[in-house]
Amino acid sequence: MSATTPLSYLIVGYGWRAPFFLKPAREFPGTFRVAGVVARREEARADATSRWGVPTFATLDEALAAEKPDFVIVSVSWDAAPDFVRDLVARGIPTLCETPPAPTQAELERLWSDVGASGLVQVAEQYPLYPGHLARKAVIDSGAIGVVNEAEVSSTHMYHAMGIIRQMLGVGFEGAEIRAIADTHDLATPMTHAGWAEDATPSPAKTVRALIRFEGGKVATYDFTDNQWWNPLRQDRIALRGSLGEIVDLRVTQLTAPRTFITSHLVRRHTGIELNLEGNDLDHISWGSHVVYDNAWQGARFSDDEVAVSTLLGKVGAWARSDAPPPYALAEGSQDWALALGVEAAAESGETVTISRQPWSNA
Repeated sequence: MSATTPLSYLIVGYGWRAPFFLKPAREFPGTFRVAGVVARREEARADATSRWGVPTFATLDEALAAEKPDFVIVSVSWDAAPDFVRDLVARGIPTLCETPPAPTQAELERLWSDVGASGLVQVAEQYPLYPGHLARKAVIDSGAIGVVNEAEVSSTHMYHAMGIIRQMLGVGFEGAEIRAIADTHDLATPMTHAGWAEDATPSPAKTVRALIRFEGGKVATYDFTDNQWWNPLRQDRIALRGSLGEIVDLRVTQLTAPRTFITSHLVRRHTGIELNLEGNDLDHISWGSHVVYDNAWQGARFSDDEVAVSTLLGKVGAWARSDAPPPYALAEGSQDWALALGVEAAAESGETVTISRQPWSNA
């Protein structure tokens, strides 16, 4: 994938997520270019230059004086992010904010009040752009399983899961009633973000389960266990139930005639296996005779998350240049977080939590 001129972006912050934004530019220099990294600490700037070969700056002012990029990525702490977003919007610069855009419901509403009308803020929610989710959405959009009214997601946490749920159910900014429970049970944790564990003795892990009923009648089930992203003992599960069938993980069951139903599968073509010498990469995902997802980022051996981030960056860059609609506007990311906060509140209180229409619901 390429642009006529590489899409340029500045990254504010150099935490553990920064490499996810730096890697696409290294692997696809004809498409992306990092204008620089802003980091307060000198050692962080030195590391960014050494590892990634990008310019670094101590302040945002210094970075923008050197170059005005197509857009700026705010990848700092939850507490610090809103002020950086406000600053960039005041300068008229298209902005991509990491998730969530603000730490609390009150801060979320204040941020929306300050910058929502600007149209300059997108949220870095990459999960709906995962290859498997886009393939499932393509099956839904084909009408094969009818109208989808129920979704079960046990995969990622909170706002990311809400993004997937809203994508699959097609719910926008509807209010919702949420019931949730939290339980703690012993679970071995062979791997974490830090790598493989020397001691995998089971220890307490919390699981939150929630039932979300949207005002239009659609229903979602959320299920997440601590460290589920990394723990190989807790696999992803997703079920999407429609009026004419369902999708469960990679299996599609559909009614094709009054007395006939068929089951087919979403099939990933992954190269580089055994005697396939094309290189280790996701090529496409097919469903029957249809390719329902085609990987535009082949050659870099990206994980699904890296593919999704690259897709998001391409969409944000096209939006920033006025060549495409907004991929995931502040209102979308705010809705995900408001629902997630509702799940958290319901799990803590044991009471039903009602999420009303939010200030951004008419965006």
